Amino acid sequence: MDTAARWRGSALGLSSALLFGLGTPLSKLLLPRAQPVSLAALLYLGAAGAFFATRPRPDEAPLTRSDAPWLAGSIVAGAALAPILMLWGLSRVSGLAGSLLLNLETAFTIVLAVALFGEHLSRREALAAALVVAGGALVGARGEWSGSAAGAAAIALACLCWAFDNNFSARLAIKDPVRVLRVKALCAGVANLVLSLAIGGSLPPLSTCAFALGLGAVSYGASLLLYLRAQRILGAARQAAFFAAGPFTGAVASMALLGDRPAPLDLAAAALMASGIAGLLRERHAHPHTHDPLEHEHLHVHDAHHRHAHAGDLVEPHSHPHRHDPVTHAHAHVSDVHHRHRHP
Repeated sequence: MDTAARWRGSALGLSSALLFGLGTPLSKLLLPRAQPVSLAALLYLGAAGAFFATRPRPDEAPLTRSDAPWLAGSIVAGAALAPILMLWGLSRVSGLAGSLLLNLETAFTIVLAVALFGEHLSRREALAAALVVAGGALVGARGEWSGSAAGAAAIALACLCWAFDNNFSARLAIKDPVRVLRVKALCAGVANLVLSLAIGGSLPPLSTCAFALGLGAVSYGASLLLYLRAQRILGAARQAAFFAAGPFTGAVASMALLGDRPAPLDLAAAALMASGIAGLLRERHAHPHTHDPLEHEHLHVHDAHHRHAHAGDLVEPHSHPHRHDPVTHAHAHVSDVHHRHRHP
């Protein structure tokens, strides 16, 4: 991966985190007027509206039947279960506490990516990611958690669901992100709306609905689109580490919007998280490695990993089914779809 691509992926990942982080305190403001399940439905319906208003690129790879298991898992874990658990928990803890608990998503995503899905982090990258997570834990160490242990546990479980979602989504990152997110957001929004009505819930006032839809379009819609594009470049584990900036953004916004007050430990945590993100930005991973034969389809240009013949005029970037022949070489890379190999 060249330096420009790494910085582009980092910028996309951090932007995704900031937009999502702002959604936590703003959702907290809506909870007195909206039930968690109905609010989750409105947030994802707002995201779906944003995706249907976005024109997909005609040269992106389409979804296929083989993508269905990953997409279904992503919808159930990340779009149906996680938002309900997070909002239910958020109604029982402070906005600052809820934002900081979301740092668990980073740790869970990295553990799953490395342990179950074959990704790799160097020791320095693992240390940098640990600094980001430790920053969030340090803020919570001041002991001013409000609400119930059940609320905190619900948010932790939501983070685990999102961690599975992040790793499922990594298998879809080479496909058209707009079409992926249209299906994901619409299914989640409709399912949660039906569930809310089935359990006797009701929609909040019209002004609250409008605000929730707008919040969903930005904090879930734009954030998810940026997340998938960053994940395509960086892989699930590294994008999860950048996404840890989101909870810190939510914590800062909670101070301004909800009146939560920071402590000296919060400032120390900010320094830890900033140093961790800086470490991830600087780290380079390069070594001789072998690519196994691989056949798939995605948007690409003819770089060192895409050297194949075409009939007729060549217009880049383009998408079509293609085969990667075995090759051994050395260059800087991350655990993207083309670089999932064993490390000593």
